[in-house]
Amino acid sequence: MRKTEELKREAACYAVRFVRDGMRVGLGHGSTTWYALEELGRLLKEGALTGIVGVPCSEEVQEHAGGLGIPLGGLDEHPELDLTIDGADEVSPDMGLIKGGGGALLREKIVAQASRREIIVVDEGKLSPRLGTRHPVPVEVVPFGWRGQAAFVRSLGGRAALRQGEAPFRTDQGNFILDCDFGPMDDPRGLAVRLERRAGVVEHGLFLDLATDVVVAGEGGVRHFGRGEKVVL
Repeated sequence: MRKTEELKREAACYAVRFVRDGMRVGLGHGSTTWYALEELGRLLKEGALTGIVGVPCSEEVQEHAGGLGIPLGGLDEHPELDLTIDGADEVSPDMGLIKGGGGALLREKIVAQASRREIIVVDEGKLSPRLGTRHPVPVEVVPFGWRGQAAFVRSLGGRAALRQGEAPFRTDQGNFILDCDFGPMDDPRGLAVRLERRAGVVEHGLFLDLATDVVVAGEGGVRHFGRGEKVVL
């Protein structure tokens, strides 16, 4: 059986093929997109790719991409992006996503919404028949009154755990993340609406109707699904 890291690299490098000279490219956060950054850096160094501008989704990505020689900009200068390459924690057949395992969900969603094309790269272990089967939903909340947001999640039928390290995890915006286990979801859209209406909830990790492409690497090779196609498990 091939290693997961090898599959991640294959998916990421496949997605980089869609980048053309002069494009404005969103740079996603996460272990799979790390390989895409390395491939972009290699192509730029070799002169096989020129004139691109990368817009990073996190401070960590900004530091890493800059170290690889990728020219960087922001959404203020480049409010419309040609494409974004990003990962996901879980992908459903209708290209619904759970994202935010790395804690960058707010900026990732802002960049996704600014992109003409959102290419998601995953290994086949991230595919799921229903969102919530494999991964909790990260919910970014302001620290003030965060326990009230955890209680709200429980009222919706979920279990909320404050993401911890040596101290509570902080996003680039200084907020907390609640990892919310709702189990396999029958109505992720309805849940998204309820979370969006709650004061104190900054953003949630349900990315619906944003992915235009899903690139999946597995034992049988790389598969590419476009908008309107079902992602086959």
